[in-house]
Amino acid sequence: MKINLVSKLGLRLLIFFDHHARFFFLGLLLISNIYIMILHKGQNISFGREAVGGMKMSKGILALIIACMALMIVSAFAQGIVVPGDSNGDKIVSAEELAAAEKLAQEGKLSADELQEIRHIHEKYPISITDSANRTVTFYQPAERIVNLCGYAYEPMVILGEEDKVVGAISNAAQIAPWFNDLDMLPVVGTFSEFDYEKIIEQNPDVVICYPRYVSDLESQLEGKNITVVALRFTMPGKFERELQALSDITGSQARQEDFLKWKEEILNRLKERVDNLEPKEKKRVYIEWSDWPWHTGGEGTGKDVLVTLAGGTNLAKDLKMDLPEVDSEWVFQQNPQAIVFSSSATYMPTQLTGYTMNETENAEAFLAEAALRSGFKGTDAVNNGLLFIIDETLAEGTRNFIGANYLAKMLYPERFKDLDPEAIHKEYFEKWLGVPYKGIWAYPAAS
Repeated sequence: MKINLVSKLGLRLLIFFDHHARFFFLGLLLISNIYIMILHKGQNISFGREAVGGMKMSKGILALIIACMALMIVSAFAQGIVVPGDSNGDKIVSAEELAAAEKLAQEGKLSADELQEIRHIHEKYPISITDSANRTVTFYQPAERIVNLCGYAYEPMVILGEEDKVVGAISNAAQIAPWFNDLDMLPVVGTFSEFDYEKIIEQNPDVVICYPRYVSDLESQLEGKNITVVALRFTMPGKFERELQALSDITGSQARQEDFLKWKEEILNRLKERVDNLEPKEKKRVYIEWSDWPWHTGGEGTGKDVLVTLAGGTNLAKDLKMDLPEVDSEWVFQQNPQAIVFSSSATYMPTQLTGYTMNETENAEAFLAEAALRSGFKGTDAVNNGLLFIIDETLAEGTRNFIGANYLAKMLYPERFKDLDPEAIHKEYFEKWLGVPYKGIWAYPAAS
């Protein structure tokens, strides 16, 4: 049966038209073929002028086609996921479908960018990721519209060059990432823990990124909206590479992710080579806490623990067997830390100490002077030797933990790391990976 004319037309329409329109034309293609077979059952169909001109459509068949078309349109809109280059609706671009797209490109009926998108989907998708809630999530094409509810995920989005895909943000996003261009202009869809579901849906996202604990609520509220919920947090250094890989698979920026991790590994390896030469007795005992959350520290595997360990110190809370242990002044005094470190956050401190928008150190100086008088700190080796430090939270917990380790190594061992320049590393990071000028106060006292 010769239905090549209709099939080729259908394929072209499927490639050219985006989103739900493709399902409409797929339905039109199928319905037209069904109609032809009904009229010419058992005949060898040709699409010459006489054959087309001689077709007589009864009112009954016309009604049937209209009804089927309506059902197909409803089905199309319910289907949701539409993959460029996929002509049979299985959400996968096969070798045959890619070849068809390449032929259309050769004929000038498909742009180079459209063909590249289809080729990329053919090569990389479908792809399954494991998110931070240990869920397997499958993607059939790169996400184009993302609502981000995770404060620590804005920075990785910029590293991957995908910041333009963020279409909705939390209320304090601009404080978390003040260097993120026009972040304060995006629609606010709630906070990291309280969401405006209607506002989220209004942004028509492909994906919503959140912290693991909120996955169930979001999935329940967004059910049937063709929105994929993914848990990513970027606060556990040991899981950062896996999470960045997942985000790059979601956004289709795998090459950029590989380049960044290679750059990061080179910096870490240089630091590790020098830290590994420290004798166990040389490693300073370090107590670290949030600047606005006294007596709360970081257990084994947390960002704060990894920060101290990478810098060549020993985290006094490492063996407390919980992520965020709460201690007291007596415990700290008994441990007698040789250095005390405070991680400061621009979003939680009543008085900001560090960050991209800071250019004065008075707040940091006053904070450390007061901290030295606290019960539990006063009289320790750290206070007696003046080894109290502040480091920005983004260098302790988030994406830049490995850069923070360079700062802290120089703070703890200034003579051994005399030639280490963490500010230069940080400056390269901002300019190379975030694409913005480097500025701000990130550690105090200065580590360079």
